[in-house]
Amino acid sequence: MSESRASSPAGAYHVGMRELQDHFDTRRLADRLAERLSRTAFTDEDKAFIESRPMFFLATADADGQPDCSYKGGMPGFVRVTAESELAFPSYDGNGMFRSLGNLLVNARVGMLFLDFEQPRRLRVNGCASLRFEDVLLGEFAGAQAIVRVRAQSIFPNCPRYIHRMKWLEPSAYAPRPGHLSPVPAWKQMPHFNEVLPPGDAARR
Repeated sequence: MSESRASSPAGAYHVGMRELQDHFDTRRLADRLAERLSRTAFTDEDKAFIESRPMFFLATADADGQPDCSYKGGMPGFVRVTAESELAFPSYDGNGMFRSLGNLLVNARVGMLFLDFEQPRRLRVNGCASLRFEDVLLGEFAGAQAIVRVRAQSIFPNCPRYIHRMKWLEPSAYAPRPGHLSPVPAWKQMPHFNEVLPPGDAARR
């Protein structure tokens, strides 16, 4: 895949960031990092890293800027780089609050953080997301309710020095995958939640 660098650090930082850069005398460093590391197109290495990850963190905000951060997990490959500056991932069954996806409908801007805890490494992707209930990828992800596509506007690696080294032991039994029947979450069996589940929910008694 081609690699497109950010054209200038000027648009990478807002006034608050600049104030702190000047306070700590890191403006030149910040500009150099933006010039050398930030890009708008995924490299082959980015693609391989993202598609090997079994989880990521998704930051969203509502129309007023109220933030929300969510953990998204699945089997490796559940996030795919689908174009030079685009990635996609499935939305699986959750708790029904739709905090992240609801935010996308009123504010498309997102931040994504991909981590490797075994060989400390991280990659950030900031961009604009769209939620699709009809998408060619829906049939390729077992258990997907919708597909989220993200148009990357800034892709950049972070220093991994503060990432604690941890080992991935096994996938979650709830992670959707072909030929696997995920167990019913215990909380859905609780009477005060079970009685308000949608009629089509397999956990509803």
